Amino acid sequence: MFLAQAQAFAMPDAQQAGDGVVAIEPAVSAAPVPESTPGVATLSIGPAEMVQQLTGPVSANETDRWNVHGTDLGHMIRHKGALYMVFGDTYGADGSAWRSSTMARISDQGGTFDFAQMISDPDGNAKELIRSAKIPGIEWTVIPTNGISLGERMVLHYMSVRMWTSDGRWLVSESGLAYSDDDGHSWNRSPTAVWPNGSGFEQVAFVDQGELIYSFGIPAGRFGGVRLRRVARDALFDPAAYRYWDGSGWVSDHHAAATVVPAPAGELSVAWSETHHRWLMMYLDESMAAIVLRTAPDLVGPWSAAQTVAHAGDYPGLYAPYIVPGEALDTDVRFTMSRWKPLYNVFLMRAPLSLDAPVITAIEDDAETEIRRE
Repeated sequence: MFLAQAQAFAMPDAQQAGDGVVAIEPAVSAAPVPESTPGVATLSIGPAEMVQQLTGPVSANETDRWNVHGTDLGHMIRHKGALYMVFGDTYGADGSAWRSSTMARISDQGGTFDFAQMISDPDGNAKELIRSAKIPGIEWTVIPTNGISLGERMVLHYMSVRMWTSDGRWLVSESGLAYSDDDGHSWNRSPTAVWPNGSGFEQVAFVDQGELIYSFGIPAGRFGGVRLRRVARDALFDPAAYRYWDGSGWVSDHHAAATVVPAPAGELSVAWSETHHRWLMMYLDESMAAIVLRTAPDLVGPWSAAQTVAHAGDYPGLYAPYIVPGEALDTDVRFTMSRWKPLYNVFLMRAPLSLDAPVITAIEDDAETEIRRE
């Protein structure tokens, strides 16, 4: 993701408006119960452990065969029955052959995450997905921040980085959507799905809910809060069709978007656990130098307190935790995690999940015995 680093080696209905723009009405539902409520079990996560290194010459995938010696990110898209992994700034040996983004197709999604192939040029090198100008101060690089499949079409959300400034901070000129209609082999930036800097959604985590697609957003860098927006599936490329959660309903003004998780939050991912009936959100908390997890019964929250998943004291240079999509998330959660200097590569991690049952105490009075959940 960083040039300097790498060189160093509840689904509401949508209604059709008269002008053809999809208008999404506010959801009407019972208020979700936060985990802090007495009697509600807490979903706990244990310390993460490394399963294996996924990229680099010494990884099981030996990605140097595609001239991938260093790369980062590794967020995933399930598309046509396969799992694709998307990387950020990618380099050959000694920082050569810079590409702003690359992609692998994974054949074994079990314990090993074998790369069946990487999207490659005719010369066999991993191919740059979204081209960038590579001009500091104008467009230094173009980073894919998350992706989604629409059936035949793959979509990546990207941010156009104008300048890296200091650790955890950078400047973005715009963000937008790019798409591929040939299973990731060629990509085009959408001319319509473009947001200027300052939208608060320079980096996103998609949540596909069928007719509606939600995206959690954070601004450029790793020090902003998390906000939430949604759009009808068939209007994904129309910025005017997006609606933003303002704390009580969905509005058209992105400036009114409420913070659903407080700052600071870096690269994030969100997934549903059917077993535990909770949403899981994982991200980097730069102030804690740790990857953390929050949970919630509903996308709009309330989100639980943060629990530490992995700390820089154990994994120096950690960032970018992306939950593997489509997994059960019952007894554990698997995610990719990046590290830089001197590693600058992507690792598969695992952390145990457990549901802590509420404590039940008996309270006796003169009339009867009650059971109270604390």
